[in-house]
Amino acid sequence: MERRAFRLNGFAVLAGFVVVAAAAALAALTETAAGIAAAVLLALVALVVLTGFTVINPNEARVVQFLGRYVGSVSAAGFQWVIPLTTKKRITLRVRNFETAKLKVNDADGNPVEIAAVVVYKVADSGKATFAVDDYEEYVAIQSEAAVRHLATSHPYDSHEVGRTSLRDGSEVAAELTSELSERTELAGVELVEARITHLAYAPEIAQAMLVRQQAAQVVAARTHIVEGAVGMVGLALERLSEQGVVELDEERKAAMVSNLLVVLCGDKATQPVVNAGSLYS
Repeated sequence: MERRAFRLNGFAVLAGFVVVAAAAALAALTETAAGIAAAVLLALVALVVLTGFTVINPNEARVVQFLGRYVGSVSAAGFQWVIPLTTKKRITLRVRNFETAKLKVNDADGNPVEIAAVVVYKVADSGKATFAVDDYEEYVAIQSEAAVRHLATSHPYDSHEVGRTSLRDGSEVAAELTSELSERTELAGVELVEARITHLAYAPEIAQAMLVRQQAAQVVAARTHIVEGAVGMVGLALERLSEQGVVELDEERKAAMVSNLLVVLCGDKATQPVVNAGSLYS
């Protein structure tokens, strides 16, 4: 939708304006009817020319309208002259960012979570940003909240399945949020630079219960690892004893040895050994 508006260097037009003003002054000095008429005409032309001057700052654009018609945009920084008798609306092209409010939504597993995101964007099409929506800043803010809500309901806070994306997978979630929000804001002429989760937590009413659940899951995972290691060590011990012929154990003693070693290796407290020294009396 955006197109370039007609423009000229402002200083060149200003020089022409000075020439016209000087000619008008000379015509007025003749004090003849024709001279006065020419002076008035040149003065009117000069006044019309004056309405075309505008100053454009770096990373800024002017959306030019003539009698309600969009004639184009000017983004070249400096002193410029455009079609006179037009309105020139300022649009910033700088990169902007904001953080959404902390939203309370249910994740894919139905658990209430609090989530917020930071959105970085800039205007890429000044025509769309001006005429496609009422207020592009408000539009981006509302669409950002909608995208964050949709993201939170599409994934669980914690994934307990292999290959399932959770809200805690930062890079994957950020890429998905950026892609979805880019599609939502394209209508407003906005280019999305980045969108990333900045706050993620369980809602206060279930936070303590979920903390206990996470701790239990970590304990189970740690115990599983310990048991796997202990079984390997017991198997290695029995294999080495058998290979080196240190002692011959029947099945009952093997079972007792395995039980004792597992107790020692898997226990969360230090074990107290009991030494059998035999009987002092026959």
